[in-house]
Amino acid sequence: MQIYVDINAGRNGNGTKEMPYKSIAEAARIARPGDEVLVAPGVYREYVDPANSGEKDAPIVYKSIEPLAAEITGAEEVKNWAQYQGNVWCTRIPNGIFGSYNPYTTFVMGDWYFGKVNKHTGMVFLNDRMLYETTTLEECIEGKVYEASWEPEYSIYKWYTEQDTEKDETIIYANFQGKNPNEENVEITVRRECFMPSKTGVSYITVSGFTLDKAATTWAPPAAYQDGLIGPHWSRNWIIEDCEIYGSRCAGISLGKYEDPDNNHYFTYRHVKSPTQMERDAVCRGQYHGWLKERIGHHIVRRCHIHHCEQDGIVGRQGCVFSLIEDNHIHNINNMQELAGAEIAGIKLHAAIDVIMRRNRIHDCTMGIWCDWEAQGTRISQNLFYNNHAPEGTGAAPMGAMMSQDVFIEVGHGPTLIDNNLMLSKVSLRMATEGIACVNNLMLGALTSVGSGVDFQVAGVNQPRYTPYHIPHRTEVAGFMTILHGDARFYNNIFVQTNPVTETEAKEDMGMMMADNQVVGTSVFDDYPTYEEWYAPFAKLEGKAAKEFDMMVLMEPHFAHLPVWAAGNVYLNGAKPWKKETDNLVADGEVYVKVIEDGDSVKIDTNLFDVIGSYRAGMITTDTLGEAFEPEQRFETPEGEDIIFDTDYAGNHRGAEVLPGPFASAAQAADELWKR
Repeated sequence: MQIYVDINAGRNGNGTKEMPYKSIAEAARIARPGDEVLVAPGVYREYVDPANSGEKDAPIVYKSIEPLAAEITGAEEVKNWAQYQGNVWCTRIPNGIFGSYNPYTTFVMGDWYFGKVNKHTGMVFLNDRMLYETTTLEECIEGKVYEASWEPEYSIYKWYTEQDTEKDETIIYANFQGKNPNEENVEITVRRECFMPSKTGVSYITVSGFTLDKAATTWAPPAAYQDGLIGPHWSRNWIIEDCEIYGSRCAGISLGKYEDPDNNHYFTYRHVKSPTQMERDAVCRGQYHGWLKERIGHHIVRRCHIHHCEQDGIVGRQGCVFSLIEDNHIHNINNMQELAGAEIAGIKLHAAIDVIMRRNRIHDCTMGIWCDWEAQGTRISQNLFYNNHAPEGTGAAPMGAMMSQDVFIEVGHGPTLIDNNLMLSKVSLRMATEGIACVNNLMLGALTSVGSGVDFQVAGVNQPRYTPYHIPHRTEVAGFMTILHGDARFYNNIFVQTNPVTETEAKEDMGMMMADNQVVGTSVFDDYPTYEEWYAPFAKLEGKAAKEFDMMVLMEPHFAHLPVWAAGNVYLNGAKPWKKETDNLVADGEVYVKVIEDGDSVKIDTNLFDVIGSYRAGMITTDTLGEAFEPEQRFETPEGEDIIFDTDYAGNHRGAEVLPGPFASAAQAADELWKR
């Protein structure tokens, strides 16, 4: 059945083409498997709470009749501004409009939130851009540049809020820098979400072609309910496609966690257990709450434009498993620098089991992709990363701000596969992890946090952070282990040192020492063993039963760094190889790599192939990469099939002679990298 919705209809109808509903929410209450909800152009100021699941062969489809012309927003227009002083105007909002959730009395806070708790979940927008919140009316009037902002030209637009308890009203002051708000498009967020089921288990839903914007979402850490502007809320088989998503206070899309009353911001409110322990609890409790391959995940997010959200473009804890995130354009995430904590990135996933992230363009984010815990069977492939670091001249980051890099893999055991990417920011890969393979990438940034960033230092005592690994291609937990570091493979990558190296030292962050390397290349692994060196103490005991020797002789090798493999890599402009790598190219000559943006088209200008010349490497396969040590799982597809890396960044075929890096040939590197 087709159900029609048109906000501009003369009056509310019955959902037929001749008499459409005026509200998507009304259609969402009656839609059944196989139904298609067709939404006409217009602005829908409502919260859509889909009540029913579709079925495997009969999903419920919500579709904008004209691409991006149907807008679902969590905001309301405000046209009753009165001039208060100079550029500052004032409005009063009756609190009844907010229902049980007032974003202007609710602060952004929770587990792993490190910023000052002084920003509300509500926001003020001027012509679709967020204004910066102040903590005093005086700051709002002053309207100074916020030096930590990545977009300082916008940071002079301010707002401030307080409550009139006698009148039960929210008072909002805003500095519009000379603009008349009653003549501009000024909106405030009043709803927490735009399109998200209030209950779990609403599966087989497709959302296609909408603009979704401006929601007063809450901080979404991994051991709490993770809301987003849109999301499936602990279900399976959603498709979110061809949408524009922006203006979330915290997360744009949530593929994440349900609310567990016994572990919901536990550390924030009860304190007595560490937040890391509550993460372990969340993994195990998830098993009791239906976290199984047959019930959760398998979502697709594709061809979406996700931007200007202040925590994440996409967030997910456990609910993201077995999902596909492809062909999205994600940018300007956390650029305001008003929020700070350990959950901020273009894409931030915990337990990205068998998740594939491919062909995405991710730029100008505090962090590109962050896979935290259990990046097992995760593949990050054919993505374009650039400018995922603060612009030159930006002031000091706020308290609790995160490090910037294209990709961060944290405390996982693998296998985590990173292949055929362009990683062009100042730090390419932060790898406080093990069980990782990097194949055919172009990296202009460093490998950092190698050998660090996994254990807490408490009163001078090391407290190891042990994390789970899983039955291959399943969610069931197979075991827990500390991070030994190593178990890393680097094949056929191109490393180019494009930023100067300055003296650095390890710094403490979140109670851990985070080694801040700036030297591009694999030399950061110089102290790590080859496989033969690592296996030597075990080889001496081959053929002997455990009763024939003291098990303590293996205590040290059992907890030593795991081995490293490297071959076929290219090191340019002073990038440095692992000293034990024997098959590589280290070349002199000034190399440049420039990103050229022209609207939605992106190209690179580079001479690196002139320097590489005739050097070629071997074809890499799943057999080359072997198994990740702890889960004893191969670097393979989610279906358990082998991979031959004979396809490049753009999908071109690699022949018998393999050019290192993400391109099958120098000519193909000159083609467009991205075009919507």
